[in-house]
Amino acid sequence: MTLTTATAAANGADYAATASQAYQAALSVIEQVEPRIAEATRQELADQRSSLKLIASENYASPAVLLTMGSWFSDKYAEGTVGHRFYAACQNVDTVEAIAAEHARELFGAEYAYVQPHSGIDANLVAFWAILANRVELPELAEVGVKGINDLSEEQWESLRHKFGHQRALGMSLDAGGHLTHGFRPNISGKMFHQRSYGTDPTTQLIDYDQVRAAAREFKPLVLIAGYSAYPRRVNFAKMREIADEVGATFMVDMAHFAGLVAGKVFTGEEDPVPYAHIVTSTTHKSLRGPRGGLVLATKEYADSVDRGCPMVLGGPMAHVMAAKAVALAEARTTGFQTYAQQVADNAKALAEGFTRRGATLVTGGTDNHLVLLDVSGYGLTGRQAESALLDAGIVSNRNAVPSDPNGAWYTSGVRLGTPALTTRGFGADEFDRVAELAVDVLSGTTPATASNGKPGKARYVLADGLADRTKAACAELLADFPLYPGLQL
Repeated sequence: MTLTTATAAANGADYAATASQAYQAALSVIEQVEPRIAEATRQELADQRSSLKLIASENYASPAVLLTMGSWFSDKYAEGTVGHRFYAACQNVDTVEAIAAEHARELFGAEYAYVQPHSGIDANLVAFWAILANRVELPELAEVGVKGINDLSEEQWESLRHKFGHQRALGMSLDAGGHLTHGFRPNISGKMFHQRSYGTDPTTQLIDYDQVRAAAREFKPLVLIAGYSAYPRRVNFAKMREIADEVGATFMVDMAHFAGLVAGKVFTGEEDPVPYAHIVTSTTHKSLRGPRGGLVLATKEYADSVDRGCPMVLGGPMAHVMAAKAVALAEARTTGFQTYAQQVADNAKALAEGFTRRGATLVTGGTDNHLVLLDVSGYGLTGRQAESALLDAGIVSNRNAVPSDPNGAWYTSGVRLGTPALTTRGFGADEFDRVAELAVDVLSGTTPATASNGKPGKARYVLADGLADRTKAACAELLADFPLYPGLQL
């Protein structure tokens, strides 16, 4: 069942027609002020309707979620928390934030939820600083007998700042599937922490928990981070919590990519991070299928520190996006969403099997979450060449590093493909097998090209004659049976 079909069933047969009228009216208003923006908006929908969207971090939000963001809540400043704002007349923002947090707590079984972060990196920054406040700042204040950091002397404050800047974090390496925001130097998190990484087993490319334990014992991090953006397997969070407890680390999980699989009860037991982590961060889009934004879940002991996200890290919360988060989280609490989440995982397996059957090489040999990571070096291509060739043929993916990648993080040797978006459109196993067939045809029909200086180029490539047009036609035929936002006419 597609997202739009499911929503229509819940809200009446005229749902699509009502949404269509709403968007036509909105674009008509926009057109009177800046027609180019209205046209770009129409074109974006046309482009999304006509391409195979396989970017693992993208999805299609419901019309209800999208329409919720276009309201006068956008005009409100509301620094602070529910019932404790630094601006007047925030009673309706309080209502919105409280509802969104309630849905998040109930959906994930969390003790506390914070729905203000604007993005995934903001959610991670809130979590990192909450951990520092809870583990470093509060003990320091208790030691000197003052109530807050403003009461510290300059000398005491310098000592505390030094402690903030010399803490350790241990997270998954980028080439193993980790994320830039988990302590890597180009990101602000890498400037906050002294960071080390754990990787995967060179043979299986799976997490080796004994290796993680050994790294934690040797490094003794303040924060042990789990979570990924390009690891195609599930994680045993119970084992990770054992390791964190053994070395006295706070256990943090970034579930931005797989939050929808947690919400949809595909990941349960030791594969559900919420019962085991002190703090869990997430985005609200990706597999959760909501608006672009962030989310923090925490145990009660970290709640007060997380609540200081504004002004600690964040500026004014975006009330219109929090409202959309509330709508998306309400959608995620339905049985229909659980069916969708299971289909996302089933479709990823079908996609992986389709690639393997056609001789492609997958990192870890397959998947049991929502994504596959394809090693394209066997086609003689870099990830950048493969990404661009697929895009020319109507298949939207993104290049990604593979373990021990010889091409680095820019050109890479891999391509990451995810199933959440096309599952929202109604694709099943047969359609994803066809997707694998089309992708393999494109990659097999692409050859590297030399640069103007005659040297091999890591970005240049040539597609076989007619291959792009043939594949686009095949994509259009495949997509025709699964329209995006059916009935929505602009």
